[in-house]
Amino acid sequence: MTIRTDTIRKSGPLHWEPSERWVRGTKGGTTVVDSRHPVLVWQPDLPVPCYTFPGSEVRTDLLRDARRPDTGAHCGATLFYDLHLDGAVTENAAWTFPGEELAGHISFEWFGREVLDHWYEEDEEIFVHPRDPHARVDPLPSSRHVRVEIDGVPVAETHRPVLLFETGLPVRYYIPREDVRFDLLTPTDHRTRCPYKGIARYWSWSRGGPGLTDVAWTYPEPVVAAGAVRDLVCFYNEAVDLVVDGERLQRPVTVFSDQRP
Repeated sequence: MTIRTDTIRKSGPLHWEPSERWVRGTKGGTTVVDSRHPVLVWQPDLPVPCYTFPGSEVRTDLLRDARRPDTGAHCGATLFYDLHLDGAVTENAAWTFPGEELAGHISFEWFGREVLDHWYEEDEEIFVHPRDPHARVDPLPSSRHVRVEIDGVPVAETHRPVLLFETGLPVRYYIPREDVRFDLLTPTDHRTRCPYKGIARYWSWSRGGPGLTDVAWTYPEPVVAAGAVRDLVCFYNEAVDLVVDGERLQRPVTVFSDQRP
């Protein structure tokens, strides 16, 4: 059978499409998923996709019918599974979507609740959730003049930023370290993970203030596609003042506005 990959299909409230990526999921050194025929699924109540896998490409011997199934979640799924591995039980670790078209496929909790330790697309580790093939992340070198101010104090200024254009988010301005006033910033232990960029570490505004904790970040080892921002520093547009080519930008309102400390 030939599988078309140029269209998104619909099954009830779900939208889905086959993927040609090799996807693996591991826990405690054990490979639980090893799939060359994954399917990306978009659920109506989540902003990001998940994967579902043919049962033949999942260690179903490690799964048992859930003792307390989370019936009603995931578009009304009724088949839930507990993961039994190394003497430990992870409840409702996986499920099967309702309906005939995805019958025989198994999904694992991931976004918001990661039950496996590591996920890989091909040989690159990915974090938080699968990457959406319809979302773009484009880091572009630029010669724009960018100045970052906090409480009226310049904390960074450059003519050689990298502008990162990411679907659904404001432009982010990544600045070379040499052009950042680190004497005004304090490193923190905060870390976040992004499927499109990698693992970030943070700095706070040393003089304190609402919303200025973990206000700047860097990706020391970004994923390959975001390699142009390696070791550069970016500030939350939502919390600082940005002046680009002499124009003071308005602070955007995004999901990160509510998440700022």
